[in-house]
Amino acid sequence: MTPKELIASYVEGFNVGDVNSLIMMYEADACFVSQTGHIINGLENIRQGLQSFIDMNGKLDTKVKGVIQTSDIALVNTEWSFNGTGHDGKAVTIIGKATDVLYQQPYRTWRILIDNPWG
Repeated sequence: MTPKELIASYVEGFNVGDVNSLIMMYEADACFVSQTGHIINGLENIRQGLQSFIDMNGKLDTKVKGVIQTSDIALVNTEWSFNGTGHDGKAVTIIGKATDVLYQQPYRTWRILIDNPWG
C-alpha cells in the first residue's frame, strides 16, 4: 500500500462510519489536531474526535495534492471537503487542507503518525 492508497482507504472507512478501521491506520503514539488547533494524543482520544465527525453522517472527499517520501516517512498534503448534518440538524460543510505524516511499518504497511486536517 502506498501513502496515497492509505488516504483512499481512510476516506472509505470514514464514509462507512467504521471508526475501528480508522484507528487501525494510526500509530500507537499518533497525534491528531482538532478543529480548535488542540493536539489530541492517544488512540482513544483520537477515536472520540473522529467519532464526533462520523456522527454527523456525512461524506468526506479528498484529493491528494502531493506526497514527499523518504525512506519510511511520507508527508502527504490533501485538500478535503466534508458535507454532513450538525447536532442541530442543519447542514454542515467544512473544507480544508490537510498535512499528514505517515510512517511505514517494518512489514511495509503505512500508519498515520501526525494528522493535521487544518494545515
